[in-house]
Amino acid sequence: MKEIEFYFHHCHCNHNLLIKGSKMSSIIQLTKITHSFTGGGQENVVLKNIDLSIAAGEIVAITGPSGSGKSTLLNIMGCLTKQKVGNYYINEQNTNYLSSDQLANLRAKHIGFIFQRYHLMPELTVQQNIEIPSLYTNVTFKSRRMRSASLLNKLGLPDRKNHKPRELSGGQQQRVSIARALMNGGEILLADEPTGALDANSRNEVMEILIGLNQRGHTIVIATHDTNIIQYAHRIIRIIDGEIASDERVVATDAIYKKSLSTKKFSHGYFNSIYAAFQMALFAMNANIFRTLLTMLGIVFGIAAVVTVVALGEGAKQRTLENIRSLGTNIVSIYPGKNYSDSSVHTLLPSDADKLAKQSFVNSVSPLINTSGYLRFRAISFKTSVYGVGSDYFNVNDIKFIQGRTFSHDHDGLQEVIIDESGANSLFGNIKSSIIGKVVLVDSMPLRVIGIVKNNNLSETDNRLSVWIPFSTVIYRLTGRQELDNIVIRLKDNISNDNAIELINDLLKVSHEKKDFRIYNFDKIRKSIEHTSTTFTILIFMVALISLIIGSIGVMNIMLVSIMERKHEIGIRIAMGARRVDIMQQFIIEAMLVSLFGGILGVMLSYAIGPIFSALAGDMLIFIYSWKVTITAFFCSCLIGIIFGYFPARKASLMEPATLLADE
Repeated sequence: MKEIEFYFHHCHCNHNLLIKGSKMSSIIQLTKITHSFTGGGQENVVLKNIDLSIAAGEIVAITGPSGSGKSTLLNIMGCLTKQKVGNYYINEQNTNYLSSDQLANLRAKHIGFIFQRYHLMPELTVQQNIEIPSLYTNVTFKSRRMRSASLLNKLGLPDRKNHKPRELSGGQQQRVSIARALMNGGEILLADEPTGALDANSRNEVMEILIGLNQRGHTIVIATHDTNIIQYAHRIIRIIDGEIASDERVVATDAIYKKSLSTKKFSHGYFNSIYAAFQMALFAMNANIFRTLLTMLGIVFGIAAVVTVVALGEGAKQRTLENIRSLGTNIVSIYPGKNYSDSSVHTLLPSDADKLAKQSFVNSVSPLINTSGYLRFRAISFKTSVYGVGSDYFNVNDIKFIQGRTFSHDHDGLQEVIIDESGANSLFGNIKSSIIGKVVLVDSMPLRVIGIVKNNNLSETDNRLSVWIPFSTVIYRLTGRQELDNIVIRLKDNISNDNAIELINDLLKVSHEKKDFRIYNFDKIRKSIEHTSTTFTILIFMVALISLIIGSIGVMNIMLVSIMERKHEIGIRIAMGARRVDIMQQFIIEAMLVSLFGGILGVMLSYAIGPIFSALAGDMLIFIYSWKVTITAFFCSCLIGIIFGYFPARKASLMEPATLLADE
């Protein structure tokens, strides 16, 4: 195979040439290493009191029967497994005193792994697999692309960069694994049975690549059973039952290169780290789209329920408040009697209305007498509600005129009438043409029509229509009684209802010499209805929120299941240099994206079903959506992702990488 030339433009390493026969400089040193694991209720010792030193630039083959501890020793060298006893030095740095992030930095920048089973991520392309180690270092996207393309060219795979691993042969996959190990420099290459799954031709190609790398100064440690590989090694170390049985140098090394390894913390680049985690999260979500959609489902319905309920509650509240506002929130009504049981007491007089009209805090006042009668025009006759009122009555209650005007005089007993729109249509059939001046009868009293007003639903009772006559006309010509049924007052806009009511109360008590009346404040009704409506909205909101929380717990559970399914992926990332924070970032971002997309779909669903429900229910249901609620929904979605994604992410970041890689 043609010799392969490698130049690592971003790994500035000083090569100190050591002449043959001089003392070799150790890049790897293990002293008194002992490791064990618990299985079957007992402690199984895998490595026993290992002392080993490897010089920079060596090719070392570690052999021995299965279960002898070769892979465990290699995992300790690669900082994937923490030894139970002893010290492990890399370039004279004791790894026992390095933090997990510093160990991750070592793996990312200086150690490359080549595995028997390749450990490529199936959902990523060849180029994306090669670039994984650089995701966890401060490498820009452009530099990453150039570096991976260069490695693919030098390894003879330029036309395979967009292929998935399953589309490659075993030899090609192992070349991709080697390229990935070299992505960040790979001064130390650790190979675990690198040719175990390859045919003879592919095995020879891989070994030629490794020899070429060694000639360029890379230290290579190979754990293998293959006797054909052993012939390429400078040293052969045999392990039996966890102990070094022999350490034999079979090739004199003409030149040993020392590479200066730094265990100081280097910048990962915060933005690059987040961006890489975001990319990986999108890849993972897309690779398991069905699981992602199922995870979103609980959030979608939870957010939709919250937004819809709030919109429905706001619609109901606004509908009720509109009805109250039609009366006017600054309207006060005065009734005779101390309480509702004094209905037979009549203590209010027109003079009381006149006194109240003179007060500075009053906008307008109208007396009111209620009675009923028959309204007739020619052959048409029907029962109607008759209201004796003052000229300001329509201003007090904000009743709009369609035609005509209000009364010109209150006290003159004028025979004038104002009819509501429904009554006018019933009498005259069509009010598009003017009917002002026509004469109608209320019982036997002729009245001239001077105005038509819009229907006042609050004054109508069942099928009865309404007419308004000057209160003096009702007193003198219909009822014969002087007492009023009530007085309605519109306060000025800048006046406090409570203060005005206190003044009215004082004025009437002085005039009547006792309190024989009661005052009804419509603003209190408004406040009461607002409070009640808000209470019910909060209650329903809490019920919807419970459904959202249940959906959120579902997100956490599915994320936990996802972690168990993706242990192999997590192991690869940690082996390639991912820190705990990198793993946490990826899984938290995944949970946040699931929750955020779920929130968007939930809001869209809510906005879609609102008009449908309104159309089906008619005017009974009104949905009023608010941008504040929408923003809050998005905020809740992100918060859910952070809170319920944290625990699965933390669990993933604490997993043992060597165990994860073994669990394929």
